[in-house]
Amino acid sequence: MNVTIKALDENSGKEPQVSVSFSGRFDNKVLNAVRTVPGRKWNQEKRIWIFNDCQENLNIFLEALYETGLFNLENTGSKKETSAAPEGQEVKTKLEKMHSLLKARHYSIRTQERYLRWVKMFLNSEFSNIGEENCINNFLTFLAVKKRVSASTQNQALAALLFYFRFVLGIEPEEKNPAVRAKKPVRLPVVFSRSEVNAVISNLTGGKRLAAELMYGTGMRLGEALALRILDIDFGLNQITIRRGKGDKDRIVMLPQKLIEPLKQQIIKVRKLHDEDLASGWGCVKLPESMSLKYPDGSRDLKWQWLFPQKNRWINPVTGEQGRYHLDESLMQRAVKNAVLASGINKNASCHTFRHSFATHLLENGYDIRTVQELLGHSDVSTTMIYTHVLNKGPSGIISPLDRM
Repeated sequence: MNVTIKALDENSGKEPQVSVSFSGRFDNKVLNAVRTVPGRKWNQEKRIWIFNDCQENLNIFLEALYETGLFNLENTGSKKETSAAPEGQEVKTKLEKMHSLLKARHYSIRTQERYLRWVKMFLNSEFSNIGEENCINNFLTFLAVKKRVSASTQNQALAALLFYFRFVLGIEPEEKNPAVRAKKPVRLPVVFSRSEVNAVISNLTGGKRLAAELMYGTGMRLGEALALRILDIDFGLNQITIRRGKGDKDRIVMLPQKLIEPLKQQIIKVRKLHDEDLASGWGCVKLPESMSLKYPDGSRDLKWQWLFPQKNRWINPVTGEQGRYHLDESLMQRAVKNAVLASGINKNASCHTFRHSFATHLLENGYDIRTVQELLGHSDVSTTMIYTHVLNKGPSGIISPLDRM
């Protein structure tokens, strides 16, 4: 399979952009690599992906391509400086070993990609001499000072390096490199009022509106909502199963009564679309690895189809192979952003704000913190406690003296 990256000339007056196109036999790993780039957009007419032409985006994409194991990036054909694949068979072997260990421990695909990216950056840096003391902290300092990464991102890089040292190299890094974790700043979550939730949802339509209602009505994350399959909706027990959520954990949330009919109508639409795909000779969907082995023919079953399928099938121009993935997160994020603007709400809100609002409103209604913790899928109740600081009471329910005048 070939991947072509070109600069776009017709974007004069705006930030430079590049296009990405594919030829040859299609592989979903490449599509997932594109999805690692923030702000990417799909141009249906030209059948290309587009994203801003900056070094950070190019590095993210090229590194994600390298991690698929399908490409040799030593010669990208680009005049720009890029994070090329680490030189030497030894380094490549270590990265492959790390990838295998991450998969064996059932780390999520995103975590695998991010950990490999951080370790690869470390190995390409001037701080990669593991014989030197403080090589880890020096690299983390470089990320904070030069790359200006956030505390959470810095801690993620640290976690990746600790995994690499302990499980790939068999070295306990704390002995020579006592790692210092970055202190995360305390940030209160952005929360909608109930009227604001209604206003934003009213400015959404179709599947995007239903996805937003699910996020607010159940507290699920954006990725969890879009990754729902038909079999996850249980009308008999009035519950929804969220599979392989954050931390690779399954959990069950309530099925809001108001969404029963909209969900049934959505499933009817999916069934019709699926029947059309089957009639065209396609209709397969990618199954989780464990399920694909257990149910080799299950990819054509309605129950495994996405609840929010893409409008358009991807088509391999060479083989003619076609498939359908779930709605892309960037489309949902853009729709919610536009809905917030249309509602006249001056908050730095996003799709995740629905989840914050779900938790806050449950606590306001008197539900105990442990119940909310379970619904959100938090492993530690301290994570859930942040919502007690944004209840609609002011700090600790104190009445301002100004309001008593």
